[in-house]
Amino acid sequence: KDIQYVLSYYYNKLEYARFDSNLGKYVGYTAYGVKNAERLNNDPSIIGGMKAQREAYCLHNIGNWYPNM
Repeated sequence: KDIQYVLSYYYNKLEYARFDSNLGKYVGYTAYGVKNAERLNNDPSIIGGMKAQREAYCLHNIGNWYPNM
């Protein structure tokens, strides 16, 4: 439960959107990012796939990164 999957999108060194597994949705930080976050949040297949990445990527590899946990 303490593991968080974050996928950030950058253009020209400026973060414009981010997926946060704790929120379960995309968040936009610029006008372009807000527009794209709304579009991505309205597609249940994209949101479901991103939520599954936490289990598939983070939880699967936690023993490799932190062997004492």
